[in-house]
Amino acid sequence: MTEKLSPIVSEFETEELAANYDRWFREKVEKAMSSDKPGIPHDEVMAGARKIIEQAKARRKMA
Repeated sequence: MTEKLSPIVSEFETEELAANYDRWFREKVEKAMSSDKPGIPHDEVMAGARKIIEQAKARRKMA
């Protein structure tokens, strides 16, 4: 059994869950860093993020 973690110290309930997430995250980063795909320009990413934020604001106003 893994030790329970304090919510003040970690967002995960147990050390095992924290380790699993860390392993998954590191694999995703390594895969992205070794990818041959071209990068997405910063301005394009920011425009997409602004669009998502504006859509969320519009949905909130309708609710």
